[in-house]
Parts: sequence; structure tokens; C-alpha cells
Amino acid sequence: MKKITYILITLIIAVASSCSNGKAEKTNLAPKDFQAKIKSTETAVVIDVRTADEFSSGHLVNAVNMDWNDAATEAQLKSLDQSKTYFVYCLSGGRSSGAANLMRSNGFKNVIELNGGMMAWRSEGLAEESALVANAGMSLEDYEALLKSDKTVVIDIFAEWCGPCKKMSPYLTEMQNTMSDKVTIIRIDADKNPDLCKTLGVNALPTIFVYKANQKTFEHIGFLGKDELLKEL
Repeated sequence: MKKITYILITLIIAVASSCSNGKAEKTNLAPKDFQAKIKSTETAVVIDVRTADEFSSGHLVNAVNMDWNDAATEAQLKSLDQSKTYFVYCLSGGRSSGAANLMRSNGFKNVIELNGGMMAWRSEGLAEESALVANAGMSLEDYEALLKSDKTVVIDIFAEWCGPCKKMSPYLTEMQNTMSDKVTIIRIDADKNPDLCKTLGVNALPTIFVYKANQKTFEHIGFLGKDELLKEL
């Protein structure tokens, strides 16, 4: 009897130990549950691990973009505050699963994945936001209306085929998310707005304008690094 009791106690201790070894169980939530959990979590941080182009086409509100295919992302994820709760997603779930598992293996206890990713989210018709991209055929009046803001306005005139434009896109998207309380970034596709570009005197890409209190304070043609732009904001 004593031997049986000893075995039972040993098993209980083993189970308790396995449940408290610091590893979080994998958690996947359907879109509406994922949305509700974000709203009810004070320490929620939403991470989109898709590419910058995917992110700019539409993402969850207040999401931060960390491209899972970028070599620097692994170190970024590992350096995050482990006391917070992270909500991770991608297009369909593959990349976010990899990111979430990496975080869990490095001690993160609160990592939640969006089951089905953005494809499932969109099928439910749930809210998303995107980088502000000007409509094709924007008039000068429309353009000037965008400049009337209490925030600093950055105009990025770009083209899809432009190499330097593509290099700048990720950090502009990041700034729009991390500095949205102070800065508005507006991207204008030159190919879709030739008349506006002619009126503004744009003849090379990318072209960056910075406006403060509706007044142009900075203009740059060609590639512009993030640190250089930050100095002008």
C-alpha cells in the first residue's frame, strides 16, 4: 500500500512539474475570438509577420510589422518584453506559427496566434487599416486638403518599379505605426497621378516632402535613409 501511495505521489509531482516548467501551450484563436482577446488584454501587442508590401495593403489596427523573412526579425522578437501578451498573425498562419514557436521557445508565455491569418480575418469582414495611399487621379485640391493637419505630414511620391522606393517602404510603414500620434505618412503613386506630379514639379523618384502647419519644410529627391528623415520631423 505504501509503495502504491509513493508511486501516486511521484506521478502527481511529475505532472505538476511538467505543467509549471515555464513553457506556454500553443494557443490559436478564431478571428472574432482573437479580436475580442486583444480588446480585453491591457498588455496586448499585435505583430504582423508578413512582408512590408502585404502589411501596407491592409493590417489589423495598431499592428506592428516584423517581416518573418527578414534576417533581423528573429533578434527583434527575442528582445521583446516577455511580460506582455503578443498576438501574432500572417496571411494564412504558416509564418505566424514559426514566429510564435520561436518566441515560446525563448521563454514567452503569452503568445496567441490568429487561426487562418488575414485570410480568415477578411472572410469574417472584420476591421483593418492600411497605409494611407492616395487615390489615382488625385487633384491638387485633394492633395492640399491632406496637408491641413495638426500632425507633421510626410508625402512619399513613389512607383512600384522604383528600387529606392521599395527600400524606403518598410521604414515608412514602421514610422506610420510607431509615430502615428505625431506623423501622417501619405504615399502617392506617381504612375497613377501624373497630372498631380506635373503640378508639384516632381520629375524624379522617390520624392519626399515634409509639411508642418501646412508649410513645406523639407524636400528630397532620391533615396532617403530613416535617420535622415527623422531629423526633419
